[in-house]
Amino acid sequence: MSRRIGGNKIAATPLPIETKIPVWQKVLVDESYVSPEDIAAAEAYGKSHHADPLDFLFSEGLITKDLFGQAMAEFYKVNYADLNSHQPPKEQVLKIPEELAKRQRLVLFKEEKDKIILATDKPDQKLLSEVTNLFSKKKIVSAYSLTEDIEIAFINYRKTLDTRFTKILEEKGRLAPEMIEEIIGDALSFRASDIHFDPQEAEVVIRFRIDGVLQEAGRLPKEYYENILNRIKVQAHMRTDEHFSAQDGAIRYKTADQVVDMRVSVVPVLDGEKVVIRLLSEYVRRFTLADLGLSETQQKQVIVSSEKPFGMILVIGPTGSGKSTTLYALVKLLNSPELNIATIEDPVEYKIVGVNHIQVNAQTNLTFAKGLRSIVRQDPDIILVGEIRDQETAEIAVNAALTGHLLLSTFHANDAATAIPRLLDMGVEPFLLSSTLELLVAQRLARRICENCRYSVTLTKEEIVKNFPTVAKFFPATEVIVYRGKGCDACSHSGYKGRVALFEFIRGTPELQDLILHNPSARKIWGLAKNQGAKPLFFDGLEKVKTGITTLEELLRVAAPPEETEAEKEIEPSDLTNRKKKTS
Repeated sequence: MSRRIGGNKIAATPLPIETKIPVWQKVLVDESYVSPEDIAAAEAYGKSHHADPLDFLFSEGLITKDLFGQAMAEFYKVNYADLNSHQPPKEQVLKIPEELAKRQRLVLFKEEKDKIILATDKPDQKLLSEVTNLFSKKKIVSAYSLTEDIEIAFINYRKTLDTRFTKILEEKGRLAPEMIEEIIGDALSFRASDIHFDPQEAEVVIRFRIDGVLQEAGRLPKEYYENILNRIKVQAHMRTDEHFSAQDGAIRYKTADQVVDMRVSVVPVLDGEKVVIRLLSEYVRRFTLADLGLSETQQKQVIVSSEKPFGMILVIGPTGSGKSTTLYALVKLLNSPELNIATIEDPVEYKIVGVNHIQVNAQTNLTFAKGLRSIVRQDPDIILVGEIRDQETAEIAVNAALTGHLLLSTFHANDAATAIPRLLDMGVEPFLLSSTLELLVAQRLARRICENCRYSVTLTKEEIVKNFPTVAKFFPATEVIVYRGKGCDACSHSGYKGRVALFEFIRGTPELQDLILHNPSARKIWGLAKNQGAKPLFFDGLEKVKTGITTLEELLRVAAPPEETEAEKEIEPSDLTNRKKKTS
């Protein structure tokens, strides 16, 4: 397992000994998985971001989680139990009492006829003695598993929010703080992106958005909501005496082992004030282009466009389609000490070491446009604009891209081709847009099939025509293999776990530049792009359906099949050369 170069272990510079070195650091350095310099950089990252230094090693690709798990297992002289890929069912996990499992960090990984395998992040023969009475007739073996995977398995012990609310009310403790803590704790455990507090006439419904879909998490009596609402407002620095206008704020929520930034929105509705909390998850920071769902060909397109010294790359889609995450993954790829990278965002969602982040502030009149003007004077190489919202920002962004800067931004449009007419309609000069546009990337998010319970299904042509008539023409074979999720404890019985992006690319070719000069329609733009090899977002989704990443039902939920006329529409060969004759 030890990594070597030239047949010998790398000579490692001893780590500082002022403080006790964590076991994992000693293992990775001694076995030459990473260098002492990598560990020092990870420690610096952890201190500046209030994060686990391991996150830095994972996000930078210096070591994978599986390799880390195997290295630690080898150190402890046990096998590696991959709880992420092979999560045990709930009834199996619950065979170990909650108090014992959490105290000794134990998960029942496998139960065989004559043997029990226990997963833990602290293998120790002493802990096995406490479990002997539970499985007296079986041999007990320990295996190493990652801490975060063990925590996910512990979700099986969590009772419903309603049950815990009832217990809090019976104990008559600090109701609002304890209820909020339980709600946020559950949301983080299930990797929810948003928490919704929906006030109704007699109660308040708590919902989590998990993998893009809202799910009810619990309900609480209406009489306790005012205290919870006021506490959220205080923490988010909002006015507690304002009940009839919308308010926005932010909270930095700290737990024992992590810090979570949250955006809070409060809006008055008929039955009170609705609260939505956006959780800015740390794990998103670790995403690479491949993690997002970009194929190798698509990654090459992005990298080629981003390596140019100037120009504009736009990521397009509706709110919540993962545009910012894609840009952050690209910025992380481009980030290096030789480049000055600056961003102007509202809000700054994730901090990247070495990148200068500027927060839009309406109270100080620091808008996207004004901030962008200031950034240009800061000698940047790469500029990220959180969103192009208006004509002024669009014009400054285009001019910045024209004057020696690589500009990255997001834009709200239905698809890649529609973005160009929208920018022109905003008032951007066609010749400026034509000269700067390098790449348009449209995207949507679809739920991934849970890898723990994925299975294949063979559909006949007749079944596809009956159940999916709008996509039958894309499946000419008599039989098609598709994939689904059965539903298990790992995915809360939904069949889905995580999300993947579907992409549509339009490159800034010389032919497209010529076409932009004549204020083309979205149909004309897509016709040209299709002739040059562009594929609709729906087709990218079809590939992900065929390879078992997502389902056909999920694809149809987020993307519509191209219309027959649009799919077959092509620009006539003489359209560009004879355009002047046609217009005259």
